[in-house]
Amino acid sequence: MTTTPAAWAAADPYATALRAGRGPLFLRRADGWLLPLDVERWCAHADPVDRDVLDRCEGSVLDVGCGPGRLVAELAARGRTVLGIDVSETAVHHAVRIGGRALRRSVFDPLPCEGRWGTVLLMDGNVGIGGDPRALLNRVAELLSPGGLLIAETAPVDIDERVEVQVVDVIHSCGPGGAFPWARLGTPALLRQARRAGWRAAGQWVAGGRCFVALRSRSASSSAAAPKSTAVISSQRARKPSGERPVPRR
Repeated sequence: MTTTPAAWAAADPYATALRAGRGPLFLRRADGWLLPLDVERWCAHADPVDRDVLDRCEGSVLDVGCGPGRLVAELAARGRTVLGIDVSETAVHHAVRIGGRALRRSVFDPLPCEGRWGTVLLMDGNVGIGGDPRALLNRVAELLSPGGLLIAETAPVDIDERVEVQVVDVIHSCGPGGAFPWARLGTPALLRQARRAGWRAAGQWVAGGRCFVALRSRSASSSAAAPKSTAVISSQRARKPSGERPVPRR
């Protein structure tokens, strides 16, 4: 999970939690609302839900906001070409230590192999990076090869929210990190944003209480205009996959 380097990388509670391998850790809105961050899962090995997502990846994989690296390490162990990026130095060091390849970069920085990645991952809420989903989708399209695959994890509720947040530890003495823009999108909201940005829906599913969307970038032969229609569910039904055919496991 990541955002602009100045904000997220300065969030000492995040680095402290990653070094410990556990929370509690939260994103806090200005009104005091708290979103818990699943540090223990991020610092563990890839779980069955993660591995199912990785089975669907195509070609070389770029994990945006890789955190402590469980996904890049799992893909590397499979012999896949994979790179993680994160603005947290602690996260990148952890990812490398467990066998992944990772760089300390923002997704909006110049990156290796732009326009040639087969799959981009936005897991663990990272569809919220930068607080502007349209800008993030446009940037990911630049990173993917024509017709490439984006797999994003969405909020398990129907939400489309732009907020300023801080990373906080409400139990220990760590002060909050700096405020930064964030977005929370459920599956319907992401599909709406993707359609407007010219992406094609390739599938959606729910596993282990977590929600995912697969999107295709425009192919080289596609027109610049966005598709005229995309199947969008009107509400998010937890633990009930849509009728769309998910991206097949590889």
